[in-house]
Amino acid sequence: MNLRKTYIITSYIKAIVVTILFLAGNLVCRAQNSGELERKQLFDDQWKFFLGDTASAKLRDFNDKAWRSLGLPHDWSIEGKVSPKNPTGGAGGYFPAGIGWYRKTFKAPDEWNGKKVSVYFEGVYMNAEVFINGKSLGTYRYGYSSFSYDLSPYLDFNKENVIAVRVDNSQQVNSRWYSGSGIYRHVWMIATEAVHIAHWGVAITTPAVSSKKAIVQIKTLVKNETGLPKRIVLSTPLQGAGARNAGNGEIKLELAANSEKEVAQTITVTNPQLWTPESPALYNARVQVLQNKKIVDETETGFGIRSVKFTTENGFQLNGKTVKLNGGCVHHDNGCLGAAAFDRAEERKIALLKEAGFNAVRTSHNPPSEAFLNACDRLGLLVVDESFDCWKTGKNKQDYAQYFNQWWKRDIDAMVLRDRNHPSIIIWSIGNEVVERGSPEAVETAKMLADAIKKIDTTRPVTSAIVDVGKEWATLDPLNWPTPCTG
Repeated sequence: MNLRKTYIITSYIKAIVVTILFLAGNLVCRAQNSGELERKQLFDDQWKFFLGDTASAKLRDFNDKAWRSLGLPHDWSIEGKVSPKNPTGGAGGYFPAGIGWYRKTFKAPDEWNGKKVSVYFEGVYMNAEVFINGKSLGTYRYGYSSFSYDLSPYLDFNKENVIAVRVDNSQQVNSRWYSGSGIYRHVWMIATEAVHIAHWGVAITTPAVSSKKAIVQIKTLVKNETGLPKRIVLSTPLQGAGARNAGNGEIKLELAANSEKEVAQTITVTNPQLWTPESPALYNARVQVLQNKKIVDETETGFGIRSVKFTTENGFQLNGKTVKLNGGCVHHDNGCLGAAAFDRAEERKIALLKEAGFNAVRTSHNPPSEAFLNACDRLGLLVVDESFDCWKTGKNKQDYAQYFNQWWKRDIDAMVLRDRNHPSIIIWSIGNEVVERGSPEAVETAKMLADAIKKIDTTRPVTSAIVDVGKEWATLDPLNWPTPCTG
C-alpha cells in the first residue's frame, strides 16, 4: 500500500513538473515570437543548424527539416573532434572550424506591421552573412563586435519569414587563442515605432560625484523616421535599489521630418549610493518618448554613479580614493563550454575572479559579451575593455589585420557605443602588443583610434598593451611615451 502511494505521489509530481515545463516552454516561445510583448525580444530558440556550406540555404523555401535543431548561444567548434590535422592549430586547441549555416523560421506578428524591426546579433564568429527571405543584408567580419540589420523592408506579414546566417570560420589561422565558431552570443529582435530612441542611443555619465550629491547627465539620440515633424516629450525617471525614485528629467522638443536629435538632460541625485568593487550599487534610467501623453518608445539603461581619475601623483582614483589594480587578463571562452556566452557561465567567471582576490580584468583581446560586462557591474569588477589584438600588421595569416583598414572605425564605434554605460569599465584599450608599435606610423594609428573613442566618450582614458620582447622597445617604443592617445 505504501509503495502504491509512493508511486501515485511520484507520478503526480512528475505530471506537475512536465506541465510546468510545458507552460514555461510556451511562455518562452511567446516571448520570442509574439509582437505583443517587449520592444526587445530574445530570439535564441528554435534555430536550425548545418555544418557545411550550401548556397541555397539562404532561400526562404529551402528545406532544412533534416538540419539539427538547437538554441543559442552555440559554438560548433567545441562539439567537434580534436585532431592535429585541424587547421586551428595549438592556439585553437586543435578543434575544427569550417563553415556553418543557421536558419530560423518565424511569423512576423501583426503588431510589427508599420514598425521599425531589426535583428541584433551580440556576436558571431566570424564573417557572418545575414539573409532575410533570401535577401543578403551584409557580411560582418569581426567575430567580437555586436551588429544589427533593419528587417522592416523585407518582412512578409502573410507568410513565414526566414533568417539565414552563413558563418565562415574556415580561413585559418585567424586567432592566437580559442575563438570558437558560430552564433555564440545572444540574438534579439527589436521593434519600435517610427519615432524612437536610436539603437545604443542612450549615453549616461556622472560628471560630478560626492557622497552628498551627484550630477547625472543623460544624452539620448531620438529619431523621427516619418515624413512629418513630431512634437514629443522625453521623460527620464531614475531608480535606485529597490526601485527607489532617484530623480526625474523631462523635456519637450520638436523633431523635424526624417531627422534625429541628441537631447541632453541633467538630473541631480541626492545622497547617492556610489559604485565601487566592494559595494557595486546600480541605478536604472528609464528613457521614455511620449506623444500626446502616450509612451511610444521606452528603454531601460543600467548605470553606476562613480568618478574615475588617473594622475601621476595618485595613480587610479575611484570616487576620489586611490585604488590599486590587482587584475588579470581573461579570454572570452568558458572552458569546456567553448565560446558560447551563457549568462550564468559569464557570471561564474566573474565570481571566481573576485573570490581569487582580483578587482580588475582586461578583456583579452577583444570586446566581451554583454553578459560578461553586466556581471562585472553587478559583482564589482573593474574592466579594461579591449578592441583588437592587432592593427595593420597581423600576427597570423588570416587575422584581423586584413580587415583593419576597412573595419576599424565600425568596430571601435560598436565597442564604445555598446559598452559606454557600464560603470565597471574604467579604461578603453585600443590594442594588445601590436606588431608595428615600434614605428612612427603606430603613433598615428593609435591617435586615430583614440580620437575615434574620444568623439564618443571623454570620461575614460585610452591605453594599449605594451610588451618587452628583448629588442629594446621598452625604451624606444613611441607608444610607451605620453601621446594624445593616453587621454
